[in-house]
Amino acid sequence: MRFGLGGLAGALLCASAFVAPVRAADSVATALVVSVDVSNSVDERRYKLQMEGIAEALEDPAVIAAITGNPGGIYFSMVTWADTARVAVEWRRIASKADAAAAAALVRIVPRMQGNFTCLGGMMRTVAASVVPSLPIQADRTVVDVSGDGIDNCMDPEDLRDQRERLLATGSTINGLPILVPGENDVVGVGAFRAPGYGLRELPKGTYREGTTLDRWYRENVVGGPGAFLMAAHGYGDFARALRQKFVLEISGLPAEKAGSAVASR
Repeated sequence: MRFGLGGLAGALLCASAFVAPVRAADSVATALVVSVDVSNSVDERRYKLQMEGIAEALEDPAVIAAITGNPGGIYFSMVTWADTARVAVEWRRIASKADAAAAAALVRIVPRMQGNFTCLGGMMRTVAASVVPSLPIQADRTVVDVSGDGIDNCMDPEDLRDQRERLLATGSTINGLPILVPGENDVVGVGAFRAPGYGLRELPKGTYREGTTLDRWYRENVVGGPGAFLMAAHGYGDFARALRQKFVLEISGLPAEKAGSAVASR
């Protein structure tokens, strides 16, 4: 059975009417890291669509219902990444509609960072080494929500897998939101490893010499951890819709099948 966002919001609001389990004041159910690709393939229009999509998702009634359905709300942070990764929004608690609006306002004014390459593995390294450990409160689950329109082109596939394992070892779940752009990134992998440090060396055995689809690449190289899932956006115009739906599932802890999404558990 599939549920629209309106149905999910109603269910969450009804659930919040019941007595919630006792939770320590210094803990939350969900800590959410939103990790956004801002590499060279993301022009100014696409960048604005992503930032506005994140802000609108935080302000969406279904997302707010999911947030307020958790005692103490959630903790939220945002990372932008290209050649390097940086924390664009520091960890902050969102426990009300006003908190969500304040976080959305911060997202809307995040300055564009410069970078040419899609260093997804480097982002994972940064999140594992500094973002997750800096969470100021205990969380039942930490979710890293990764969106992008291309594959990593900064490190060998083996190194990328190592970085994913290190992030998973923090207890985090990594969910994927690949942005599928028809005619642009339908097939990925062929000749993609061209960043400094990789150069024009022959692709290692086991990589996609003939190419693969971006959503398949995300399933095999990004998504992982308890309850992990993938939900694709069909172009940048669909990013806001996909992210709103994804936030509801991630924050509420509902299984991805509730929204009819493709599951890629590991």
